[in-house]
Order: sequence, then C-alpha cells, then structure tokens
Amino acid sequence: METGTKQFGMCISDPVKGFADYGCILEIRNVEFFADGRSVVDSIGKRRFKVIQHSQRDGYNTADIEYIEDQKVN
Repeated sequence: METGTKQFGMCISDPVKGFADYGCILEIRNVEFFADGRSVVDSIGKRRFKVIQHSQRDGYNTADIEYIEDQKVN
C-alpha cells in the first residue's frame, strides 16, 4: 500500500525454506481495517513468478523474483 502499486507477492509456506520457489503477484482491490489492528484484504491473482533469492527485511520475508511468461494455447 505504501508504494502505491497496490500489489504484493505471495508464496505458500515451506517448512524448510520458509516459503515456496514459486508464487503469484496479487493486486489489492479493497482493504477493510478494524479497530483492533486486523484487516481484510480483497485481492486477485495477476502474474506468476519464480523466486530467485529470498531474505528478510524489518521482520518480513522479501525476494528477488523473475516473472513466468505463459505460453498461449492455440
């Protein structure tokens, strides 16, 4: 939300590496904030990606990614 793109990446959890090698870019459509600090984020998947390397910043998982280009089916 801070960058203004309204997008973030998500990968499923991996017990060994922390998260999977592939994920999806999600576009935020709406956010509802609650007084107790919780929020509900309505999002939709946009593009798939492969994780090149991952690390942590300010307690959050971060990653360098490479987008996956799908081949069109005739």
